[in-house]
Amino acid sequence: MARFHLARSLGTSSHEDDNLSDLDATPSSAGPSSAPALSVDHLSKRFGDRIAFDDVSFEVGQGEVFGFLGPNGAGKTTTVRTLGTLIAPTSGSARVAGIPLTPENSVEIRRRISIMPESPGLYLRLSVIENLECFADLYEVPDASDRIGHSLQAVNLADRAHDTCGALSKGLRQRVALARALLSDPQVLFLDEPTSGLDPVATRDVHELLVGLRQRGVTIFLTTHRLEEAERLCDRVAILSTTLRMIGRPDELREQLFARTLTVRTLVPLPEPGGVFADLPAVDGWRQDGPATYVLDVAEAAVAAPAVTRALVAAEADVLSISESHHSLEDVYLELIDEDREVGPR
Repeated sequence: MARFHLARSLGTSSHEDDNLSDLDATPSSAGPSSAPALSVDHLSKRFGDRIAFDDVSFEVGQGEVFGFLGPNGAGKTTTVRTLGTLIAPTSGSARVAGIPLTPENSVEIRRRISIMPESPGLYLRLSVIENLECFADLYEVPDASDRIGHSLQAVNLADRAHDTCGALSKGLRQRVALARALLSDPQVLFLDEPTSGLDPVATRDVHELLVGLRQRGVTIFLTTHRLEEAERLCDRVAILSTTLRMIGRPDELREQLFARTLTVRTLVPLPEPGGVFADLPAVDGWRQDGPATYVLDVAEAAVAAPAVTRALVAAEADVLSISESHHSLEDVYLELIDEDREVGPR
């Protein structure tokens, strides 16, 4: 039973001309294909009266790293399981690796994708290579020996091939799980919290592996709670809270949610700050944020900052700093989630 579940989860490829050595190739200079790797159109999943996710639509380009963010219970893992053909959607449609998401296409979709779950699910009494041989045999992987060798090299584990998995750290077991996912040479790789519970060193190692896969053109669908991870790795992110709240590049989301501001700090409070900041180019307004700190709403920081500097010099202010605000992806995430909490259940 366990073997059947794992086979369904990870998928494989039966195409004889597939070769994992493609992972070592440089992506084509022609760029990604125009056809998306994933196309989701008004997809929903309900379990009785409970909504897992509702009316979700997005596209993921080939070779893109796409982050899927959201709080616990937002529907992230259920979305992955749906796109991975493990559960059927309630409504809507999707194309996965170019194939319509329908029950009759589920086997063909699994041949083109891999899912790496949060828990590695390895046989701890077996060695690394024995685990990979077991799964390669289970999936009927062609050229299994070569595939295993390339997978181990891709995750930098060739020198640990004969170590038992139970003797490995959690970070190394995550690498083994990633090697297992790469056995099928997937077009789309779904990663569900790949660095959950890892220490900073192990997390960095996994990040470097994912950067390498991105450079080789593998499409990666990444669910994570680590917002700095998504900001570092992802080309675009989507924020899910049952429904899709926002989608775009991290810098686009910051610009949509937050006004641009300059923060001015002076040694002592300005006697008449309104007289200093009023009617300056590109300054839309200001507020005091502490005894000698002022936050200015600006249209263009490059225009406003020189004008603010000149005004402060003219006012003989002792300026400590003038800096542009930089909101993180975490700020975007928390702003949206807080909005959802204020609105209440959908």
